[in-house]
Amino acid sequence: MIRIAVIGAGFMGQTHGEAYRNMDNAQVVAVCEQNQEKGGAYAKQFQCRHYCNFDEMVAECEIDVVDICLPTFLHETYVIQAARAGKHIFCEKPVTLQVESLDRMLAEVKKAGVFLYVGQVIRFWPEYVEAKRCLEDGTLGELKSYYAARLSEHPAWSPWYRRVENSGGGLLDLHLHDVDYACYLFGKPEKVFAIGKKNEYGAWNHVTSTLLFPNGVKTTVEGILEMAPGYPFTMELRMVGDRKVFEYVMKAGKNLEDVASSQRSACLYGDGTVEKLPVEEKDAYQAELWHFVNCVSQGISSPVISTDQVREVLCTIRALNQSLEEERLVTVSYQ
Repeated sequence: MIRIAVIGAGFMGQTHGEAYRNMDNAQVVAVCEQNQEKGGAYAKQFQCRHYCNFDEMVAECEIDVVDICLPTFLHETYVIQAARAGKHIFCEKPVTLQVESLDRMLAEVKKAGVFLYVGQVIRFWPEYVEAKRCLEDGTLGELKSYYAARLSEHPAWSPWYRRVENSGGGLLDLHLHDVDYACYLFGKPEKVFAIGKKNEYGAWNHVTSTLLFPNGVKTTVEGILEMAPGYPFTMELRMVGDRKVFEYVMKAGKNLEDVASSQRSACLYGDGTVEKLPVEEKDAYQAELWHFVNCVSQGISSPVISTDQVREVLCTIRALNQSLEEERLVTVSYQ
């Protein structure tokens, strides 16, 4: 049984708690939450202990994994604390805002001999898993065009989210998902170019990116975090091959909080026909955490996403930020 401490009792902490509750080989044994009311409610819901202090929690509880569901600007502090306490770590995305920060985390993780897993969940989203299969098994033929999008009105979770120095804005928090997936499919981009618009807080919340890969693939990725109020959270993926076209569209409720009632469609177009793919609409967060728990149980690194890949994606995002600021094509540096 993998014993888990969840850090943060907000929306993602709740989501992770529900996922662990559905596993036979995992148990939430503690929650660390400074808000007494939220922490107490979480502890009651998941029948675990509530702590306000991290050091006190790791001193008193038998814990195998620390699951960090905190605002992005707090991730480095708690990743390092967890590593120094000898605990394996799951951290929500974006893992951090700067490559230098991630390098500090990785140094501590390596020194402690623990695993760090980062929740770049789209790699586990069932329709994106199917898209990867269609690309790799030749169903689409030679890829000619690639487009992905993620569109949302601005979340109203907390004031910290609007501060670009805390959340990274739409570029880091939203756009990263589709940049990550493109890198998952095609490797490390060589060059990037992006156009967009900042909001009044200095956040790049309207971004359209082009990623150029060494194998000749070029991808277009769009991310908007300031759609008009009431616009449904939307995900799109279209891959055009010389044989068939894969297209996925999802329109959900506000900020993915109502995925269960979302409209989801994954189709293959070709030979004058439309084939609706029978994709199981399973919970991607459940699949992601099940995978990570089993990796911990087996004492192995994740075969789906490594810390090297997490770092490469963050380097790509930083290059996109440079392109936005300087309005030019940028060569991605992985140093």
